[in-house]
Amino acid sequence: MTDPMTRRPAERLDEFLSLVGQTAWKPDADLRMIAEWLPRELGAEVAIVNGTMKTVELSTSGFSERVLEHLEPMLARLTTGRVASAAMDVGTAQVRLEAVGTELPRRVLVLVSPAPLTRRAAALASHTGGILAALHRARETDRRTRGYQQKAHQLRMGVLMALQAGDPLLARRMTIGAVPELLECDRLRVHILRCGKDDRERIDQAHQDPSGYHGDGLMVRCPVYDEHLVCLIADRDRDGSGAEATDGLAAVLRDLVADNPHYALGISGSHPLPATAEAYEQARHALAVASNTRGRVAGYHGQEPLERLLPRAGAIEWAGSVLGPLAALPELTTEITRLAMHFHRSGVARILNVSRNTVTAHLGRAQSALGLNLRDIRCRATLALALGVAALHPEVGRTSAHADPPALEELLRTRPAAEWGRTFLAPLQDARYQPVHHTLRAWIDANADAQRAARRLGCSRTTVTAHLRTAERRLTRDLLSSGSGVHDLVHALSLAGDSPL
Repeated sequence: MTDPMTRRPAERLDEFLSLVGQTAWKPDADLRMIAEWLPRELGAEVAIVNGTMKTVELSTSGFSERVLEHLEPMLARLTTGRVASAAMDVGTAQVRLEAVGTELPRRVLVLVSPAPLTRRAAALASHTGGILAALHRARETDRRTRGYQQKAHQLRMGVLMALQAGDPLLARRMTIGAVPELLECDRLRVHILRCGKDDRERIDQAHQDPSGYHGDGLMVRCPVYDEHLVCLIADRDRDGSGAEATDGLAAVLRDLVADNPHYALGISGSHPLPATAEAYEQARHALAVASNTRGRVAGYHGQEPLERLLPRAGAIEWAGSVLGPLAALPELTTEITRLAMHFHRSGVARILNVSRNTVTAHLGRAQSALGLNLRDIRCRATLALALGVAALHPEVGRTSAHADPPALEELLRTRPAAEWGRTFLAPLQDARYQPVHHTLRAWIDANADAQRAARRLGCSRTTVTAHLRTAERRLTRDLLSSGSGVHDLVHALSLAGDSPL
């Protein structure tokens, strides 16, 4: 058999570089295959040792850690940079130690062989040890980078949650020293990109700036829907037209949709920063429309929320009477109840980082206190409207309650509310859409259960779902995944006399 050291240097270099190439760009690849190359070339066992921790980070299969017991004093000197290399005898073995890297504490390359290494072999071992240390350090850097990316994502999520709660000042406090450009603007639009779960992180990182933000925007991987990338983009309205920007991050998102037939994009109207929650809901509704349109991009063109059209004094008094029992419950219970009006229970659990059982327990307490069946879609619509009024008017619950507050039916009989209901259902008044309108009434009567609605209508569940998709497109509302769209439908049907609360 040919002695490996007698092979031409080019042959050995080619083999070594091939091994490095197989592992350098694979985060999970085992570096041991590079280390095992040295025993074949030199007849020596090798290890990379963390002298501070006295642990072996990487070694060949024949390396015995017992040899380290005899090396502790010298390992300490190499680790702290007092010496660069050393050679020792440990029993019948020849041990060579060499500090690798430049940062303190330094790692140590340990070679154990039955005979002293030639100068040529020692140089080869030293170079290989340096490569191993560099690869190890690169992986450590990758690990830290992933940690940084996770922390940056968590900070962006915190900013989004603060804006969703209507508190831009809190968002600024969370970003002291690195306030994103978004928070320097007066208004924003929310874009929701529907894409593959694995694509979200790639898109997020591809357009991230050194501060962890995205220029004058903010991309956040939605904690509820794995296929949603939530993008908050500053609305500077440079020409005063009120039109959506067609450059920057907004243009990037449109290009992504154009290039990928599985993507879709929903865009909200322009809102002040404290109204981010409303903008987010609009973007969700627009996304439902975009998913059913040819270009797969849709802006929100719906109406104002119903709570803005109710008579102010009466709405405040009514909402206070509905929500009053929540005042005696923990704040977390109220927050879980509010979120549950917009997201499924698992989604609420993921937003608040609690278990689904915890969410269920808090909703049970809220349900008992309110005297409402929160599994009934009409009760949920009533509660959602009351919570919407409370978000619009902070004085809800802070004034003395009257003995006989107005009923919701009384508030809905006002002219603005009635006009809102007619406008909401107007896209279905054409004779072509009467079956869709009929399906919506049956679906609400079946508590938004497509299977039960299908049985009542004498058709298939697929037909019901198809009609709901058509209704989403015509009404500009998300009906199949968002609570708020269904709540609006309940109120609109009630105003039309089709489905009483």
